Amino acid sequence: MIVPVILSGGAGTRLWPLSRSEYPKQLLALHGDHSLLQQTVLRLDGALPVAAPLVVCNE
Repeated sequence: MIVPVILSGGAGTRLWPLSRSEYPKQLLALHGDHSLLQQTVLRLDGALPVAAPLVVCNE
């Protein structure tokens, strides 16, 4: 079984002032109603038989 690893971190300084320490870029909904993190997880839905994703993030 494939275990997807989603990297979800970083300061997002190029997206300032939208991305801030209290509201990081992975939680922004830049296109549509879902955040970048949600869009990434949704791309896995039905694509392949995969296990639950492992999300790696900063503090």
